[in-house]
Amino acid sequence: MTRACTNAELENFPALEWEQIAGRISSPVRAALEQVMETGDGADLSRGECGELARAEGDDLLGLLVASDAVRRDLAGNIVTYVVNRNINFTNVCFVGCKFCAFSRGPREADSYFLTLEEMARKATEAWDLGATEVCIQGGLPHGLSPFYYRDILRAVKSATPKMHIHAFSPMEIVYGVELTGMPLRDYLCMLRDNGLDTLPGTAAEILDDEVRFVLSRNKLTSAQWEEVIRTAHGCGIRTTSTLMYGHMETPEHWVAQLAKFRAIQEETGGFTEFVPLGFVHQNTLLFQQGLARSGPTLAEHLKIHALARVMLAGAINNIQVSWVKLNRRLSQLCLHAGANDYGGTLMEENISREAGATAGQYTSPEEFQALIMEMGRIPAERSTTYTRLHLKVAAGAMTTEQAVVEEFA
Repeated sequence: MTRACTNAELENFPALEWEQIAGRISSPVRAALEQVMETGDGADLSRGECGELARAEGDDLLGLLVASDAVRRDLAGNIVTYVVNRNINFTNVCFVGCKFCAFSRGPREADSYFLTLEEMARKATEAWDLGATEVCIQGGLPHGLSPFYYRDILRAVKSATPKMHIHAFSPMEIVYGVELTGMPLRDYLCMLRDNGLDTLPGTAAEILDDEVRFVLSRNKLTSAQWEEVIRTAHGCGIRTTSTLMYGHMETPEHWVAQLAKFRAIQEETGGFTEFVPLGFVHQNTLLFQQGLARSGPTLAEHLKIHALARVMLAGAINNIQVSWVKLNRRLSQLCLHAGANDYGGTLMEENISREAGATAGQYTSPEEFQALIMEMGRIPAERSTTYTRLHLKVAAGAMTTEQAVVEEFA
């Protein structure tokens, strides 16, 4: 029986070198990892090899973590990026009833809310004045929404902040908008694009297996619908993120299948900007309270999913993000040692994870990101949503920007 890693081993794995661990790894896992380290491409891994990596324990897991960091270094360098953004959850009223969500409310509950277009425009303006380059807009799905309300949000925000990048509306919201308007999916997405939608969050994916999805949320869009929205968005020139929620009732086989699906989509469309593993925050959710899910991810699972994604997606999706709001500060740093290269957004006013019981806070300032990144010995850089612009942020006295560039690109 394979031993499990202790938390001490996992917390200290960044000190390990490949040469120290390689001889202790099982032959199949070592061969798979060395192949990806040599080529920088996970395309040739078989489904069986991916399964071995997803089930890795003990020294095999430590080897996966060390190898993933080496692959990260080759593909993404020593820069850790982040984007300055504001979250705008425009309503918490929702009829979908996801069992993993503690954010939604009924329309008559005392703490339900619905922001006006003017309030959203004001929040975007405030964010721009504070240095944000992106607003991330998502909300619950209320009954009786005006058919073109999502378009109207875009118009209001772009009118107030013409240069703000709008990252908005999950595939579930897109499906709802199509139902409300009766428009074909492609026409609806193009309409949103033409009214200011820049990129689409690849949320509402959770686990793209309909048996699991039926338990998580029987009223939500199907796996096929999620994929159709994403592929159509990419075809309209709207790039998206990709996500996976882990630590509930899924298995490592679900991770492998979903990452393989994302790789296949990326190889066909090139539309994903990044992959974001989202740890299940269990405390206040029906899914956990009804005994349908475990109590969130273990430390091993947090590290393993980031490392597995780096190795499986290598050469296709080369930006792996940590969702810091679902992790604590130290764990987010460990995940950045396990293959990730992006800290996500500053997330002024994050609400969804907080309502579920997350305790990492609602906002991390750019200065805090910079300090956390420098503490790891890496180079902080503020990025655009699509990673097309990077601004190195080097702490005063640490090194000059020129030295940072030489260290990164020498």
